Amino acid sequence: MGQEPRTLPPSPNWYCARCSDAVPGGLFGFAARTSVFLVRVGPGAGASHGTPPFRVIGELVGHTERVSGFTFSHHPGQYNLCATSSDDGTVKIWDVETKTVVTEHALHQHTISALHWSPRVKDLIVSGDEKGVIFCYWLNRNDSQHLFTEPRTIFCLTCSPHHEDLVAIGYKDGMVVIIDISKKGEVIHRLRGHDDEIHSIAWCPLPGEDCLSINQEENSEEPEIPNGKVIPQTPVTKGCYLATGSKDQTIRIWSCSRGRGVMILKLPFLKRRGGGIDPTVKERLWLTLHWPSDQPTQLVSSCSGGELLLWDLTQSWRRKYTLFSASSEGQTHSRIVFNLCPLQTEDNKKLLLSTSMDRDIKCWDMSTMECCWTLPSLGGFAYSLAFSPVDTGCLAIGVGDGMIRVWNTLSLKNNYDVKNFWQGVKSKVTALCWHPTKEGCLAFGTDDGKVGLYDTYSNKPPQVSSTYHKKTVYTLAWGPPVPPMSLGGEGDRPSLTLYSCGGEGIVLQHNPWKLSGEAFDINKLIRDTNSIKYKLPVHTEISWKADGKIMALGNEDGSIEIFQVPNLKLICTIQQHHKLVNAISWHHEHGSQPELSYLMASGSNNAVIYVHNLRTVIESNPESPVTITEPYRTLSGHTAKITSLAWSPHHDGRLVSASYDGTAQVWDTLREEPLCNFRGHRGRLLCVEWSPLDPDCIYSGADDFCVYKWLTSMQNHSRPPQGKKSIELEKKRLSQPKSKPKKKKKPTLRVPTKQESFDGNEEESLKESSGPVENGVSDQEGEEEAQEPEVPCGLTSADFIEPIIYSPVGLGFEKSKVIINNKVTLPKKEAAKEKPEALIKKRKARSMLPLSTSLDHRSKEELHQDCLILATAKHSKGTERNEDVITDLEDRFHLGLFTDRSTLYKMIEVEGKGHLENGHPELFHQLMLWKGDLKGTLQTAAERGELTDNLVAMAPVAGYHVWLWAVEAFAKQLCFQDQYVKAASHLLSIHKVYEAVELLKSNHFYREAIAIAKARLRPEDPVLKDLYLSWGAILEKDGHYAMAAKCYLGATSTYDAAKVLAKKGDAASLRTAAELAAIVGEEELSASLALRCAQELLLARNWVGAQEALQLHESLKGQRLVFCLLELLSKHLEDRQLSECRSSSSYHAWSAATEGPLEERVIAVWKSTFGLDAPGQYQAAFQKLQTIKYPSATNNTPSRQLLLHICHDLTLALLSQQVASWDEAVKALLRAVVRSYDSGNFTIMQEVYSVFLPEGCDHLREKLGDHQASGTAAFKSLEAFFLYGRLYEFWWSLSRPYPESCVWVSVDHRRKTVEHSQQLDDASPEEADPVASCQLELSRPPEHDLRLMEESERVLSACKELFSERHASLQNSQRTIAEVQETLAEMIRQHQKNQLCESTGNGPDKRESEQEGEGSPSSPQSQCKEEKNEPVSLPELTKRLTEANERMAKFPESIKSYPFPDVLECCLVLLHIRSQYPGCVTPEMQEQAEELLHKYGNSRVYRRHCQACT
Repeated sequence: MGQEPRTLPPSPNWYCARCSDAVPGGLFGFAARTSVFLVRVGPGAGASHGTPPFRVIGELVGHTERVSGFTFSHHPGQYNLCATSSDDGTVKIWDVETKTVVTEHALHQHTISALHWSPRVKDLIVSGDEKGVIFCYWLNRNDSQHLFTEPRTIFCLTCSPHHEDLVAIGYKDGMVVIIDISKKGEVIHRLRGHDDEIHSIAWCPLPGEDCLSINQEENSEEPEIPNGKVIPQTPVTKGCYLATGSKDQTIRIWSCSRGRGVMILKLPFLKRRGGGIDPTVKERLWLTLHWPSDQPTQLVSSCSGGELLLWDLTQSWRRKYTLFSASSEGQTHSRIVFNLCPLQTEDNKKLLLSTSMDRDIKCWDMSTMECCWTLPSLGGFAYSLAFSPVDTGCLAIGVGDGMIRVWNTLSLKNNYDVKNFWQGVKSKVTALCWHPTKEGCLAFGTDDGKVGLYDTYSNKPPQVSSTYHKKTVYTLAWGPPVPPMSLGGEGDRPSLTLYSCGGEGIVLQHNPWKLSGEAFDINKLIRDTNSIKYKLPVHTEISWKADGKIMALGNEDGSIEIFQVPNLKLICTIQQHHKLVNAISWHHEHGSQPELSYLMASGSNNAVIYVHNLRTVIESNPESPVTITEPYRTLSGHTAKITSLAWSPHHDGRLVSASYDGTAQVWDTLREEPLCNFRGHRGRLLCVEWSPLDPDCIYSGADDFCVYKWLTSMQNHSRPPQGKKSIELEKKRLSQPKSKPKKKKKPTLRVPTKQESFDGNEEESLKESSGPVENGVSDQEGEEEAQEPEVPCGLTSADFIEPIIYSPVGLGFEKSKVIINNKVTLPKKEAAKEKPEALIKKRKARSMLPLSTSLDHRSKEELHQDCLILATAKHSKGTERNEDVITDLEDRFHLGLFTDRSTLYKMIEVEGKGHLENGHPELFHQLMLWKGDLKGTLQTAAERGELTDNLVAMAPVAGYHVWLWAVEAFAKQLCFQDQYVKAASHLLSIHKVYEAVELLKSNHFYREAIAIAKARLRPEDPVLKDLYLSWGAILEKDGHYAMAAKCYLGATSTYDAAKVLAKKGDAASLRTAAELAAIVGEEELSASLALRCAQELLLARNWVGAQEALQLHESLKGQRLVFCLLELLSKHLEDRQLSECRSSSSYHAWSAATEGPLEERVIAVWKSTFGLDAPGQYQAAFQKLQTIKYPSATNNTPSRQLLLHICHDLTLALLSQQVASWDEAVKALLRAVVRSYDSGNFTIMQEVYSVFLPEGCDHLREKLGDHQASGTAAFKSLEAFFLYGRLYEFWWSLSRPYPESCVWVSVDHRRKTVEHSQQLDDASPEEADPVASCQLELSRPPEHDLRLMEESERVLSACKELFSERHASLQNSQRTIAEVQETLAEMIRQHQKNQLCESTGNGPDKRESEQEGEGSPSSPQSQCKEEKNEPVSLPELTKRLTEANERMAKFPESIKSYPFPDVLECCLVLLHIRSQYPGCVTPEMQEQAEELLHKYGNSRVYRRHCQACT
């Protein structure tokens, strides 16, 4: 269990001659997509003991397109420098220590294909491009040289290690050239021999040609004449070997002194040794080389199946090679290898690193030729993460490269113990879910709608469900079977079935025992159980509560529906998000507070996360569905949509969220507090999972092809970036590659997509989707050479949808796609027939019989001969005609005009063929009509796609059935020509109304289809309704909400019409939707929309608009009273300059009056404006408002929301007072006060008292009388909070020079002073010392002392009520229970860790045990044991818990039900007052306070204060 962060990086780029490199000391870099990842190898990597010594340490970010080349500087002293080339046209020089660009150039005009840092010249970087241009760039003097040797595509280049001016270049056509850059690129040798791409060039590490004993004459297969110029033997060329590897599967070794080849090594064909790859896939070949510096007689090469070979060059005639890792099964690469880099570590180990198409980076020990370690990588977005609940630590990763990875994160021998599963997947893996109890059973879903089950312990292909989704699978979940699957007996059905939610909005239930059987759409059951008539929403998310009794469905309109088993009875709808729901997560059941398992967090395309507490709804089991519009907690901070949520299994109420803003955020949901923010990704986050074993560790995946393991304790930020920071993050994200837009056929039906990334915005890789699908894996970088005919598989099936040929007529935006398959005329030719009449008159009409006419215009001799043949034919009887006459007549077909009918037919046939060959089918058709063969004419024209309006118009002559057939054939032809509306009109002419409507609908001509259906079909015909609904769904998807609403109204789906109008979420849309719902009688919907509209207007402080919106629905009268009170209170606070925001607010006229107490003004407005004067009306309003329950506040509750909730309580209090229901009034007032206390907003709390209880609580005591016990308990709490406020005010007034001047302080000062973040159930003050900040010893005039004494006596005598022994004891018990529960949770965590370490055969990590010894700061342990760091035994904890629970049980419910200020806090404040002004506090009170502190102040926070005060 390594406690260090880890990275699963993107795959190294494919088909690049040099895109990885390494330098001595142990630094390796590889290009992946648009950046370079750096890996530290060897002892310096800091890997934990026993694991492979390597670690991904960073990334070089700056290129905007694919990095095609990467090379380090191999000069001692500047190993920190490296160079990259990219498809963005630049070459950048980097410093890897600072990870910044030192300098860059953009000299190349074409795609750069090769790059090398000269091993001889410290500052020379040589690069070449696809057009054959070479640039030499000298870094130190910022100078460059342009060389153009050959007009061919450069594939690779390598600078000589022995001579600073020599560079060897390999070309695409197999040519190898050695040039001298000092002589303007003069060619020293042209080495001819290879006949295909040169993939790699390696110079012999030793100069001279003595290292190999090669009999050159014998081994040479080359002609004797040198290939290059005949060059005298100079020191430059004399002596050095060069090795080249080519796609032609040969390695050639060349002699530079002779300029010719001296050895050819042909790659052997090796049988695959269990390599897990798809045998049906034809892959490209790649041959890369490495010539070891310390072994000049050996050469390492790759082989066609991913094997590595070590060639022995001393025995050239035997072609002797040794396989790497020959003994170990499955250690070699399973696909072609692209790059080989040597690396010498700090401890002088000689290693070789290889990158391959199998997406693994492998490290080989050159001394043993065995694989030391493997770093797996990802070739697509990391869509989904899932930890196995059974096999602890097994993390499944769903990736866009068509493979599932299963990462054993607990492996002690290998940090990256990853298995790949590709069989049967063949597309992007977008969803994963492990079976809750069955080992190794992993469900997966893909972007093409497939759902399958893998057994990760076997090598079998997965089972795949026979029912596919029409779109991407968004979510998978295991849950109990529901009808019809649950109807069998116990043994006939599985205990859990698999639920999948797809992009078309359907949730399917699959039987894992019989995936070949049909899966069931659960919508049918939902409809039947709940008798739903309206259109069900489009589902986008499914989540089962851990106990399997409750299912939550998230929808595209933002609503969440809660269903109960066994029949999916709808018990609740949550109308909170107003955009597509992406994630729903239920809190785990094993925390210290079991009631938290009712918490459900949800995230949508809005950036806000809502947490709902569904305990009351689920336990009350309502008859009809409840609608919830208020969240329990709101988590705001992200700036883009939420894609994934996960609760921590180690904590109570701790949640992590992933967002498109590029960050993951950890929250304390109960306090609505952001804890830490992870910003390591360079893309939009798609998934996040909490480690099941380490409370500090989280895994996240994103569209940057990375999965990161990160630690919450190591993050520097606490909340997501806002403003400038988020712009910087967006820039960082935008530096990712842009996908080239694919030409794709329009989808026939568009359904809302859950994550844009599933909708073609995936940018999955630079050209991934269009690359060949190999091994179920799209080629990550696409084929480099698109023009190369060798790759027939370079298109996925998606690209074969329709051949597209643009017609010669450049009709920019019109539909100009015409399929040419010998059936369709080009638009240009049709246009030729419709010429203006004037032209027709001028030009002579084209002859119908041009060939006959031309034969009749030949020479006189020929015409005479015609006459003789004609005479012979006419005067010999048919039977007597000899063969010569027949042959003559055939040659002179034009005589058919003058002989018999059969000869005439032949003449017409020849003329017709001539018309067709010349492109005049219409003349051919006319000839056929002359012949009288109308039916044949129509058939021929239909076969050739040449029917015209005229021909079809004549068809009735040939009979009714021929006419019907001709019209249908013409309609089909028009469809091929994209003339769908005309085709539909022709179908209507033969009364095929349904076919015409369907044709228009399937081609998205909804407006025309509806017009026809409305005109020709019965009003109740279901086709018409279906048209409206289909068009409505598409308009809704495209954001045309008003138009969609009209469609739904047309289909009499009034509920959907109102819902779709409200989707935009602005006040105007919500108001219209509310009015529409009211008109059509959807009362409940109308009320909720009107309230939402009012809340939107409230945010803009448009009070007038908000009241108008609430007026739309009679049931919202109670809310109008709340808003009225809120407006008056806001105006009051604004006038007193206590409100935080004083913007331009549109107040009502009645809010301007300021005379009289606020309470009286409110009642007056209620009477005058809202007509409230009878007790019955007050009672009715009270009952309506009382049903609305708001969650308790935290110190992160937004102030506007807090004020609204407080005003709701105050409205209830005022209404109760009007009907003399004083006990209810007290409870409501208390709720308002406690709400402000919980949120830490002292100002609001005091303002509530000053406005509603200006004279204190005495008059309420009189009203209540003594008989109402519950009222008395609530009253005591209310009075206590009043005194609590007075106590603080008095204390603060002592700290000012003139205490009588003002008792008010600004809200900011108070918030800082008293951060009351206490929950109602846990009253321990965890705020910072509320005391230290106020110890100001200020000099004051002596005459104030007397007044001070009087004031203090009055306040402090009243405050005796606060020092309640019973409440102090109760609060102490509550603190003890909370502390013990937290300690127990910590012990359980430690126990799990220890067990895990034992089970993996190793003791706990030293670091971990040290951390454990320190004791977690988050687990306060009571008594002094904690101070001494002594562990507390389980029996002792249990005893403490039992005792505390027993004490709690003895307290009467009346005390436990109502909150009370923290007694010990009040004692501390009193003692501070005494320390500042000893005369203020009586000895009895001091003694009482010290006694309470001594008796109950055994918590850490109090102990510190007690020592300070006493």
